[in-house]
Amino acid sequence: MEPEIFVELVKSMKGKLTITALCQLFDVSRATYYRWTHRKDLGKLTALEEAVRRLCFLHKFRYGYRKIAALINQEYKVNKNTIQKIMQKYHWNCRVKIKKRTKVGQPYKIVENKLNRQFASEEPLKKLVTDITYLPFGQKQLYLSSVMDLYNSEIIAYTIGDKQDTAFVIDTLDQLPKTTDCLLHSDQGSVYTSFDYQNQIKSKGITMSMSRKGTPSDNTCIESFHASLKSETFYLDKLTNEPTSIVIETVKEYITYYNEVRVQQKLGYQSPIEYRKSEA
Repeated sequence: MEPEIFVELVKSMKGKLTITALCQLFDVSRATYYRWTHRKDLGKLTALEEAVRRLCFLHKFRYGYRKIAALINQEYKVNKNTIQKIMQKYHWNCRVKIKKRTKVGQPYKIVENKLNRQFASEEPLKKLVTDITYLPFGQKQLYLSSVMDLYNSEIIAYTIGDKQDTAFVIDTLDQLPKTTDCLLHSDQGSVYTSFDYQNQIKSKGITMSMSRKGTPSDNTCIESFHASLKSETFYLDKLTNEPTSIVIETVKEYITYYNEVRVQQKLGYQSPIEYRKSEA
């Protein structure tokens, strides 16, 4: 709970709920509340501080001070250390803690690693990576299959389902636009090495590449995306037992946010779609 928000909430609820009731409801001690009311900085933000506050709240505290500084510098000229001090002063620091994922599937066939950790791509739809991740946040187990274009880290195809079978990943594959001379990299999961999947790969003229056994860093880009998705939604908002529809909607909304809004340092602090359009 942000101090200024809680203090304003208590004021607005005067005569409706007691301070004690509100403190219990939001798990804030009365001592903390009274300490906040005596803070001289509450309600007296500078224009720069207000700009930092707006961005931190807008992105739900998913950004660290470097990204916030990059966005602020589109309007102000300010050192990133100044932004860091402001965020520390008001406790607006990034609240995302990356969670490790559990590896999905068991390999039974070795395919050459043609990507070989060459994650940079100078053209769209030339180097793609794919993976499956668990979504254990609802009332039943769900899975996400996604494909990322390494040109701009855009998620260009994804499927959410309750079975991680071959049909599940083929559905994602079928969403890809027609392309030539394309490399698709995955792990050695059985769904990717299956006859049906490999047959689909061949029919689309795609070249397959696979990570070495027990080496998730060979597919680190898509692994990182899945970790960010979970950390910046379910873990951040403490969503643990949601209806299936909420889990699905949360994932869809995040992918839209990731593609269209969420800036990346390697893209010059642009979102994937902004970068693609600017380079077209």
